[in-house]
Amino acid sequence: PIPVIYQSGYLTIKGYDPEFGEYRLGFPNKEVEEGFTRFLLPFYMGAERSTPFSVANFVRSLRAGRPDDFMRLMAAMLSDTDYRIVGDSELYFQNAFYLVSKMLGFYTQVERVTSDGRMDMVIGTHGYLYIIEFKLDGSADAALRQIDGKDYAAPFAVDGRKLYRIGVNFSLDRRCIEEWKIGE
Repeated sequence: PIPVIYQSGYLTIKGYDPEFGEYRLGFPNKEVEEGFTRFLLPFYMGAERSTPFSVANFVRSLRAGRPDDFMRLMAAMLSDTDYRIVGDSELYFQNAFYLVSKMLGFYTQVERVTSDGRMDMVIGTHGYLYIIEFKLDGSADAALRQIDGKDYAAPFAVDGRKLYRIGVNFSLDRRCIEEWKIGE
């Protein structure tokens, strides 16, 4: 299909690497690129057209201040992970959250130091801040109590963005998110 797509003008040659004999193909304009990625690529790759794990769903939930939607997506994604590759520490789950939020392009910090401790994670968008505390075989309530007890929101008191506190508990036995609670 690539030669046909090239011959029809949907792809153009953007570069050539003589050492490896490889051509770099690209799209002639944004409209063609969007049409290709939305309609043709899924057809050729055998990908599902609609998946709950699309990047757009994760991004929209955080940008729109819908932390519960984001957490449902994360819980479903982690539940879909093969148990044989899931780590056995809180850091494994923290890293999964970090990688997702960082790859989505959001400002993300882990182990952010304050005058009274370290926040497990902070995610920032244009209009929202999310302070996330993780527990392994604990409780979401305990995580929220830690956010409040250590006053992790204090550094953001004059920030102006809406702040959400999220307590997350992971089950080592089930190897996924057991529960989460959200506070404002």
